[in-house]
Amino acid sequence: MKNIIYLFTFTVLLSSCGSTSEQTIGDLIAQGDLETLRAKKNEISEKQKAINSDLKQLDSAISVLSGEGNLPLITTITAQAETFNHFLELQGDVKTKQNVLIYPEMAGTLQRVYVKEGERVSKGQLLASIDDGGMGSQLAQLKTQAALAKTTFERQKRLWDQKIGSEIQFLQAKSNYETTESAVRQAQSQLGKSTIRAPFSGIIDNVIKDQGTVVAPGPGSEIFRIVNLSDMYIEVEVPENYLNSVQEGKEAIVYFPVLEDTVTSKIRQTGNFINPANRAFTVEVAVPNKNGNIKPNLSAKVSLNDYTSDDAILVPQSIISENAEGQQYLYVAKNISDDKAVASRQIITTGRTQGNMVEVLSGVSDGDVLIKEGARSVKEGQNIKILD
Repeated sequence: MKNIIYLFTFTVLLSSCGSTSEQTIGDLIAQGDLETLRAKKNEISEKQKAINSDLKQLDSAISVLSGEGNLPLITTITAQAETFNHFLELQGDVKTKQNVLIYPEMAGTLQRVYVKEGERVSKGQLLASIDDGGMGSQLAQLKTQAALAKTTFERQKRLWDQKIGSEIQFLQAKSNYETTESAVRQAQSQLGKSTIRAPFSGIIDNVIKDQGTVVAPGPGSEIFRIVNLSDMYIEVEVPENYLNSVQEGKEAIVYFPVLEDTVTSKIRQTGNFINPANRAFTVEVAVPNKNGNIKPNLSAKVSLNDYTSDDAILVPQSIISENAEGQQYLYVAKNISDDKAVASRQIITTGRTQGNMVEVLSGVSDGDVLIKEGARSVKEGQNIKILD
């Protein structure tokens, strides 16, 4: 009906500016009078404004008579079943179990330092040596004595096996040999303390003592700090009510605000003890450190997967309202025909929330058309108009 009126009005406009007007305008142009042309243009513009005003009045009247003028304008979204992973968000700091200070095991002058700060070292690699105070020479003498004692013992044993010589001579040679061998092992062990080796593979984070410094076992004599950045982890405290949902092997997302970087990992260990002070248990999350830019004690935000649903329906929190009885509801567009529909209030049960999305456990099915914008201005059973 509206289109017919528009067409009729447009036809009238064309008729009013038909052949006579066209001829008249041509004549005016042919005359070349500027003032006359401007006057004619103003006349036509005024007629056009009047026609536009009439069209608006007609549109308003049509809307009122058809009942469309009072229809609320809304937008919709379609409910779709999808996989929903909920995450528990916690704070934690990066740690490593291989972050140690290396102390000397014997007193002496730090004779040589073989590594520098930032250098990668392997387990067992020589890091430094301490002046042994002549212990090397003593060990050499003991080895000579041990070799002689061994030769004497072997000869006495051969004689004893042949029933030659006394038993006391054989036992003395054996005792002397065992004693010197024990002395050699002790001297080797003591001499081994003059060398400092890496207890594990890692990075020399700090060389604390300079070459030539006199060192001794005990606090204050640290020589190196060695850190293994490849075996990093974060330990977080999880409330006890998540004991059944936060388990080993579940996904963990770690965000480092300082680095503006996120890594995806898994829970590698859950504690078996609930701390009575905060009613929480510890969870350990492995932290891959491929680039080496993650350092011990770095702060992180940890998101632990505590719930997963393969066919969850998520809706924006903004479209959910609550009635006087405390029930939550939203509106569904029913009886959709072209751009018209009827608003139907649907009581729902909600589950977990992630960001601005809420899981709907009941009340909404896959494929339902939900009212989004305008949801708080419609009423039950009200006719509505859907905007594209």
